[in-house]
Amino acid sequence: IFSLFIRLIGGVMSKGLNIVQRSTLLSVARQAIEDYVRNGELTLNPVDDPVLNENRGCFVTIRKMGDLRGCIGSLEPSRPLAQDVAHNAFQAAFRDPRFDPLREHEFETLRVELSVLSPMEPIDVANEADLLGRLTPHVDGLVIIEGARRATFLPKVWESLPDPEQFLGHLRLKCGLPKDYWSEHLEFHRYGTTTYAESD
Repeated sequence: IFSLFIRLIGGVMSKGLNIVQRSTLLSVARQAIEDYVRNGELTLNPVDDPVLNENRGCFVTIRKMGDLRGCIGSLEPSRPLAQDVAHNAFQAAFRDPRFDPLREHEFETLRVELSVLSPMEPIDVANEADLLGRLTPHVDGLVIIEGARRATFLPKVWESLPDPEQFLGHLRLKCGLPKDYWSEHLEFHRYGTTTYAESD
């Protein structure tokens, strides 16, 4: 049996989620995973809540015994939040290329974490020092774009990369760029997240 804990990491949604809405989203995520394992298809059950039917971006993180087991998300708010949670939970469980598809025997050791994104904000900077000075550790999620390349770190990544220069360098590596790469064509966007997670 899972209970709920709530942790604020960054920006807040324009409409805060109440305890029922939080619990509903976590149930949607877990149900999407379990339905696919047992039935071989992703079930999108309708959610009768206008807030959860607003278009929002989100990330779903799956942990097993505290370790990362999958993480997939949507930066752009392209569909209702509840549907985005279901789709991303499915993707995190079965389509994250870093891991084997989830199996039913793992259910009992899994914990689901949702990060709901605030609207994206472009950051206009003159150079790297300017960018580093604008970042707020443990608050800002960051997107880096160079041509067709694109990568992001959620605010939670600050826990393992607390130094802004280190945070940026590893994000560039994730984007397929050299760690110290800089170009006038680089684009940066930041966002906040509100995180909800299952707990024993």
